[in-house]
Amino acid sequence: MVDADQTFVIVGGGLAGAKAAETLRAEGFTGRVILIGDERDHPYERPPLSKGFLLGKDARESVFVHEPAWYARHDVELHLGQTVDAIDPAARTVRFGDDGTLVHYDKLLLATGAEPRRLDVPGTGLAGVHHLRRLAHAERLKGVLSALGRDNGHLVIAGAGWIGLEIAAAARGYGAEVTVIEPGPTPLHGVLGPELGTVFADLHREHGVRFHFGVRLTEIIGQDGMVLAVRTDDGEEHPAHDVLAAIGAAPRTALAEAAGLELADRAHGGGVAVDARLRTSDPHIFAAGDVASFRHPLFGTTLRVEHWANALNGGPAAARAMLGKDETYDRVPYFFSDQYDLGMEYSGWAPPGSYDEVVIRGDAGKREFLAFWLKDGRVLAGMNVNVWDVTEPVQALIRSGAPVDRDALAAPHVPLESLVP
Repeated sequence: MVDADQTFVIVGGGLAGAKAAETLRAEGFTGRVILIGDERDHPYERPPLSKGFLLGKDARESVFVHEPAWYARHDVELHLGQTVDAIDPAARTVRFGDDGTLVHYDKLLLATGAEPRRLDVPGTGLAGVHHLRRLAHAERLKGVLSALGRDNGHLVIAGAGWIGLEIAAAARGYGAEVTVIEPGPTPLHGVLGPELGTVFADLHREHGVRFHFGVRLTEIIGQDGMVLAVRTDDGEEHPAHDVLAAIGAAPRTALAEAAGLELADRAHGGGVAVDARLRTSDPHIFAAGDVASFRHPLFGTTLRVEHWANALNGGPAAARAMLGKDETYDRVPYFFSDQYDLGMEYSGWAPPGSYDEVVIRGDAGKREFLAFWLKDGRVLAGMNVNVWDVTEPVQALIRSGAPVDRDALAAPHVPLESLVP
């Protein structure tokens, strides 16, 4: 029975951790809530870091999950700029890395997130090599893009995933020259496949972005500690004043691994293995957000979802599970992106090889359409581009698991709701 004598500890000061703390209080938990984050900033949301904040459209204060006073007002003990270097599941304690302080927990939530993958090439120690994961990174990059635009400078981006493309759009907005180097055949190949990746390649080319597909960055060339160019494995050299690594993120599992918790297979994205209630192999420890890996009942496979909606919904779901509520976490994966005048939302999971057909509703050439990835007539995923208020029926089609009429799915005059069994 949960009561005022219990202590719930949350390790990770991002969106998942902050929303978990909020949910614990909203659900009536009166015990101690301790939230530990290794950044000095209050918990914030990450999408603005490559979107509105980076573009200068959103104020710094707009990124925070709660106003600073919220934590004291709701009796959430906030430890910012603090690291946890050990968990002892037997004693149920976490140890602070700076002074060795031990804190007891009755339930523990790991919301440690992910960290950007690093380029493993010569020259990464040069000034002008960047990553984007934290607010401090975005603040620095904002100044860099502004300077590049002012001076007609060149930014080379390694990776044509969502972060790489959003930063390419931001950089062009500032007036910087942009080259994107991507080993795949199209942008976003691992998510959208070849059928839709070309839509984004065309969009960026129209705005002056140069792409080099099928090659890898092998060296960053510098002089006097500064970036001058990059070299790719086809022998070409590309001018650069700054380089951004956008080659994905790795789950921060070191704490969990050292504590003996079960981890997911790397083939499924790694992460901390959790059950349908976001509970780890230790019944007193839960995980949510980017670090959690769970078997999704809709897709029949283990997924680790790094997107904003997973943190937004996973943190509260874990909090309710910590309180003993019988809640299954089976949200349809969802994310969104804004690039130039293109806005999109994607629901589901359909990597290349998992589907046998892509159905388009609308005009892909005008970038105003919906796309559906199908397997045996069933909708695995859907993406709406510059078409709005359709996420609910798209997700309902995915959840139904029933075959749909392909012609009706492609017909813009047929309401999507009418196709849901």
